[in-house]
Amino acid sequence: MLNHTIKHIHNIRLPERDGLWRIDIDNQKIQAILPQHEGEILPNSLDGEGGLVTAPFVEPHIHLDTTQTAGQPSWNQSGTLFEGIERWAERKAMLTHEDVKNRAWQTLKWQIANGIQHVRTHVDVSDPTLTALKAMLEVKQEIAPWVDVQIVAFPQEGILSYPNGEALLEEALRLGADVVGAIPHFEFTREYGVESLHKTFALAQKYDRLIDVHCDEIDDEQSRFVETVAALAHAQGMGSRVTASHTTAMHSYNGAYTSRLFRLLKMSGINFVANPLVNIHLQGRFDTYPKRRGITRVKEMLAADINVCFGHDDVFDPWYPLGTANMLQVLHMGLHVCQLMGYQQINDGLKLISEYSARTLNLQDYGVSEGKRASLLILPAENGFDAVRRQVPVRYSVRDGQVIANTQPAVTQIHLEQTEIIRYGYTPKI
Repeated sequence: MLNHTIKHIHNIRLPERDGLWRIDIDNQKIQAILPQHEGEILPNSLDGEGGLVTAPFVEPHIHLDTTQTAGQPSWNQSGTLFEGIERWAERKAMLTHEDVKNRAWQTLKWQIANGIQHVRTHVDVSDPTLTALKAMLEVKQEIAPWVDVQIVAFPQEGILSYPNGEALLEEALRLGADVVGAIPHFEFTREYGVESLHKTFALAQKYDRLIDVHCDEIDDEQSRFVETVAALAHAQGMGSRVTASHTTAMHSYNGAYTSRLFRLLKMSGINFVANPLVNIHLQGRFDTYPKRRGITRVKEMLAADINVCFGHDDVFDPWYPLGTANMLQVLHMGLHVCQLMGYQQINDGLKLISEYSARTLNLQDYGVSEGKRASLLILPAENGFDAVRRQVPVRYSVRDGQVIANTQPAVTQIHLEQTEIIRYGYTPKI
């Protein structure tokens, strides 16, 4: 069945619905979602084994041009942002077209195995040759049958603070980058930062592109470029097409300013991406004790109905030497550090790596409902809470009615007076 087009998926659970269900598929679309009748198995049917169906996972923020470079040529021994920059400078000198492609493909395969079908990658365009960008544009086309990739033209060294930075950014858009990036807090001055954002929005309008800004990724409570991002988005009616990534400085804003800011954020309709694994370990490095967590105000954004989601940022590179591109690891950390540990908060957590991320990427035809693409995941879990608690693998990843990845869940036995299989609280419905 794994090598054939699926017409039906039976024996599955759906979020917030009781009982077992069946999904009928026709012409790569979800034709119907129906209650499962006992003993009913139709031709060309995939057995969901009582698992939970969810929309495909979405990676809203990763740097595929730097991935798979940890320890090359040397390790980041301090684990800091600044030594990471030094290590990357050494590795960047070794970049070639094929090098970028091979490493990106490796991590994309990990992502496919982990149920990710949509990826937004930032690619450094502070490079006169645009080597990484040109390589990633090829990867985007090659990987398209299995993963939808958005490429952010990311001016790592700044738009105004790097020689010819604005011209390189615009050239990246002409070559085919999908999203305009910026990094205002890294520009030489506050004035440069504000001006860089005006240029970013102008380019987005000129080339009809989305915007994703590395914004206020610093512990400095005076770094407040997010208000400029939101104000420009509001004035130009672009909110749903604009993302502020990181915004870690918001962790340090005072309450009075944050209250005023949230009014603007809500009015603007912009999206946010937090990167819990990286934010929690890179921020707070200048603190003695107490040490700030340095992650943006996710809990408060959710309460205010401001769209926010979780991403990796880095996988196995000089800034984050760990990771297997598993979104449930990101979610697990995020729920902890954002103190989203109530039962319903955990149960709804999968939305932070699927539905809310899809909204950030402006994805169309996404979700598990009749008429949508037949692209979905089956998790060996009873509900979202169970999936997070046990950090389950993706049993099946289905894309347009075909299985593109499957994982056999591990089986652990203990040998006491008798041999017993340990399931950690979940029994598949076979």
